[in-house]
Amino acid sequence: MSEPPIVIIGAGMGGLSAAALLAARGLPVIVLERQATPGGKLRQVQVAGAAIDAGPTVFTMRWVFERLFAEAGGDFAAEVRLAPTELLARHAWDDRGIFDLFADQAATETAIGDFFGAGEVRGYRAFSAEAKAIYDVLLHSFLEGSRPTPITLMTRIGLRRLPDALAIKPHQSLWRALTRHFKDARLRQLFGRYATYCGASPFAAPATLMLIAHVEQQGVWLAQDGMHAIARAIEALAVRNGATFRYGAEVAALIVEGGRAVGVRLANGEEIAAAAVLCNADPAALAVGKFGDAARRAAPGAERMQRSLSSMTWMVNAPTSGFPLVRHNVFFSDDYRAEFDAIFGRGELPARPTVYVCAQDRDDRGARTGEGAERLQLIVNAPANGDGPGPDAAAIAACEAATFDLLRRCGLDIARTSDTALLVTPATYEGLFPATGGALYGLAAHGWRTPFLRPGAASRLPGLYLAGGGVHPGAGLPMASLSGRLAAERIVSDLARR
Repeated sequence: MSEPPIVIIGAGMGGLSAAALLAARGLPVIVLERQATPGGKLRQVQVAGAAIDAGPTVFTMRWVFERLFAEAGGDFAAEVRLAPTELLARHAWDDRGIFDLFADQAATETAIGDFFGAGEVRGYRAFSAEAKAIYDVLLHSFLEGSRPTPITLMTRIGLRRLPDALAIKPHQSLWRALTRHFKDARLRQLFGRYATYCGASPFAAPATLMLIAHVEQQGVWLAQDGMHAIARAIEALAVRNGATFRYGAEVAALIVEGGRAVGVRLANGEEIAAAAVLCNADPAALAVGKFGDAARRAAPGAERMQRSLSSMTWMVNAPTSGFPLVRHNVFFSDDYRAEFDAIFGRGELPARPTVYVCAQDRDDRGARTGEGAERLQLIVNAPANGDGPGPDAAAIAACEAATFDLLRRCGLDIARTSDTALLVTPATYEGLFPATGGALYGLAAHGWRTPFLRPGAASRLPGLYLAGGGVHPGAGLPMASLSGRLAAERIVSDLARR
């Protein structure tokens, strides 16, 4: 009698990574995905005849994926076409000029000196050194390690590195740390955006998130065939190693016997036995019973934790004019604190939002592929209340007007129509990713305790494991992939002990 497979619920980045690694070990793997394609949030949508990336747009920590492919018998460089970027992002503040941030620290220092003055260059150097120190301390002890407690984290760091550990300033907010380094509020805004990479407010997120600056200095790449191609490549890698993918397969419940997860039941009634089950969904979905009452205890309390940011996202395929777009562009609000007070304090859309624009047909210097209409993804931070009343039509219309008014004031005109633009709201995201309210990053990274509240690879229900952007080590493509690796390693270890 053959061994039951490892069943993976969800083909997001965590599930895909785990599937590739487990299948490479020779273990039978079945991935069940209720959507029609792999990737989870790393998805594409069709707008006016063009496929537009509708999820993550920034690719960093390439080594995470190179290692994944190498261990699973693939060649990442050969299977995913990437181009390094020198200009990380272009920033604009209404009518107060344009500033470019570079991957090369020396180039950024020159740009800061020219735009903000020599005093801010000294602040940037100190900021970069602190970001590197935090990254060096946390890479192996936290980001690549199994879910720690404060005590085990300090043990991993080691007594000899205790001064380094204390220097990561977990009790200080990112905004306060940035105030130490930069006098100009615009630079605090610029680097404060690293909190939003994790779905958090820079005024509440810990200063440890400065490490993202060092990650970007190590390299940012542009996916030449779109970000969704990365998900397709990992799917293909897993399939070559024997994994099976079933799309349109919605899991209705876990099958629990003797206090252990032993399989899943699909919405159509089909039951699949499993040697282990890996859930690549938000832990809150388990806690509220989306996978049956027996699975509620797997991640208790997840539904009560503060959610990360959601977004109002416009996918547009239309001509643009005026502003010199590059691949990544940020148009800043003139009141950054008010933006996050509205979202996290009152659960409202910001009256004067910051707008991120990914121009997907441009490279980091603004060169375009093709002419005429171009593919854009526009993101405005929003509260994750898509499973409640949420914003009404008037609030959505006001947010849309404020968004495109800011772009016009900065010089960017987008000739969009109802046929060339698609709006995705927190309610839309809730439909795609149930029990999240549209939160895109799991638990909000607010305060020093937050990282220790995320569940680890092993849930509280034996036989059930967790991976994804809501699971340690957290949000972002590389982090979600690392969570899949940690889950695969734990599954292999536990199966060997049976």
